[in-house]
Amino acid sequence: MAKGIKNEVAIIGMGCTRFGELWNKSGADLIIEAFQEALADANMDKKAIEAVWFSNCFEEINFGKSGIPLPRTLKLPFLPVTRIENFCASGSDGFRNACYAVASGACDIALAIGAEKLKDTGYGGLPDFGTVMGSENRMLFPNVTAPGGFAMTATAYFAKYGLSAEEGKRVLSRISVKSHHNGTLNPKAHLRREITIEQAMKAPIVAWPLGLFDCCGVSDGAACAIICRTDMAKQFRKDPVYVKALQIAATSGEELGYQDWDITHIKTTRQAAERAYKEAGITKPREEISMMEVHDCFSITEFVTYEDLMISPEGKAREDVESGFFDLDGRIPCQPDGGLKCFGHPIGASGLRMIYEMYKQLQGKADKRQINNPRIGLTHNLGGFPSMSVVSLVIVGNTL
Repeated sequence: MAKGIKNEVAIIGMGCTRFGELWNKSGADLIIEAFQEALADANMDKKAIEAVWFSNCFEEINFGKSGIPLPRTLKLPFLPVTRIENFCASGSDGFRNACYAVASGACDIALAIGAEKLKDTGYGGLPDFGTVMGSENRMLFPNVTAPGGFAMTATAYFAKYGLSAEEGKRVLSRISVKSHHNGTLNPKAHLRREITIEQAMKAPIVAWPLGLFDCCGVSDGAACAIICRTDMAKQFRKDPVYVKALQIAATSGEELGYQDWDITHIKTTRQAAERAYKEAGITKPREEISMMEVHDCFSITEFVTYEDLMISPEGKAREDVESGFFDLDGRIPCQPDGGLKCFGHPIGASGLRMIYEMYKQLQGKADKRQINNPRIGLTHNLGGFPSMSVVSLVIVGNTL
């Protein structure tokens, strides 16, 4: 019987660039920077790496949808290199594949690296699904945008749970204010400025009720992780971080096919969460999770994810937000590094950037944003739309 990944592998080194509009750096520059930090962190020679998984969505780096740029850039010839693209779950999916390779015994040490030069693609504004992902999708999703899709989740949630437009906007603004505060404490964040609830509520509307500060930005960046067998980990460092669960759920799109889904939650997140908690041995997530990095592409996405992860009771996330439950000094800090709100979203790198924050926090190395005595960290990525999505969850901890 399958037993899952819990405590089979450990993270022994990680690297992450500063995220931003990095016009003066190439994709190769970002990959090298993240990789060099990870190697130094693991105190190892790059020749110890036996396999690589490279996460990247757009073609500004990958030159024809292959893994070739990695060995060429990092001077690692003839290693098995696999390119991973799975929407916004790409970075954490690459990490998942590297972990599975080590756990299976196929290799002892593997590298997962994600990078994106998203600014170089011209991606921005309100690109519709067909424009971004190819003409074949234009017939299936005419005029669909990500802000528009998630805005419908917001209005549906407000209606279901009796929030007025003013109340709904205010609670979403509170989430953005929290994340922007955390981002001011992180030198690797793209956006590092405090905002107020009033500024967020009065900001230009992108897709009602989502305004400018409810939406994450576009940026460049890279992040990576070096993974090894658990029994090897302390050969490299005294404080490895252990993988507790890795789960991905991809919808069939069936949510659109019947009427009992009301768009106020993301079914893929709930399915992935149930499996991840079982794999990690977590029975009371509200009590056992120490901190989270969730996919805050929009403030409403973070908001409903609180409930989808079974942290907040259904319909009660507002109370947790307003009480400070998810603040940096709250019971379960969410986005301690500033999240997508402050880092932007270079798609292939974001999942690994989230794991990087959990890794540093679990080692007590997060500087001004350090959480008190964390034990278990969770990351969540969501790609697609509320009605058709792929979700990845990673759970890590600092003890066996």
